[in-house]
Amino acid sequence: MRRRCGAASRGWERDRGRERGRGSGRGTREPGGAAAAGPLCRSGPAARSEVLAEAVSCLNRALSALGDIWEEIGIPEELRVERTGAVKKHVKNLLDMMVAEEEHLKEQLLRSVAAYRKELDSLCAELQAEPFQVRDTEQGSTILQMMKDLHTRVEALLKQKKDRKRELKALQEQDKNLCDILCVSNFSIDDSAVPSLDELERYRRHVAFLSAEKERRQEEFVSIKRQVILCMAELEHSPDTSFERDVVCEDEEAFCLSTDNIANLQSLLQQVRWHPELALL
Repeated sequence: MRRRCGAASRGWERDRGRERGRGSGRGTREPGGAAAAGPLCRSGPAARSEVLAEAVSCLNRALSALGDIWEEIGIPEELRVERTGAVKKHVKNLLDMMVAEEEHLKEQLLRSVAAYRKELDSLCAELQAEPFQVRDTEQGSTILQMMKDLHTRVEALLKQKKDRKRELKALQEQDKNLCDILCVSNFSIDDSAVPSLDELERYRRHVAFLSAEKERRQEEFVSIKRQVILCMAELEHSPDTSFERDVVCEDEEAFCLSTDNIANLQSLLQQVRWHPELALL
């Protein structure tokens, strides 16, 4: 009989250990489901009554066996009553200890729920998202279900945060390259914060505009450059200023497509096109 009770105690300890592992640390982000609540809560009222009846039966059998042993030994009745009281006290202390440990586990789980709520509130503020409402125990939800719901929402918001930061970095790289070529200012945004969806949309439009503007100026530059080279060839004139050398000799991709450079390029074309020597030809 003692072997059966001992096995049940060890099984309870294993269930407790698994439950503690789920609720004690934020590192394990995947909380257990309803199946982790232990055999008493898992199986429903009928099975719970069966387990409780088995526990009472186990205790009665153990007390009966002890009584037989004490009688065979010859322990007096008053000592048997005393020892029976010691057994009851021992069982009560064991059950009190188990209840206290389970209460401690519950407190750990509630602290985990509070930590999830705090992290969720922080993420909602960072992402400018609507606060997430979680059903609590008063609304029929268990602590483990609350942990699962909060965990799922936290993971979803962490992914959103990561995706937004990644897109922001990519847009900033594109913006920097385009601004260097066009000689314009970078898009103003706080890169230390998580961008809102509206900010990302405005940034996308800004980068798309700069990209189109670069293509337009590049085409204009290439067209004017070819005309300048043709006019200089007809004049048998070699570039003699730094700007003329930049236009004629440098790589097209290296030319700064600022509005001033485009204006100077147009002015240079007018100069060589209306050069007196070329006008006589």
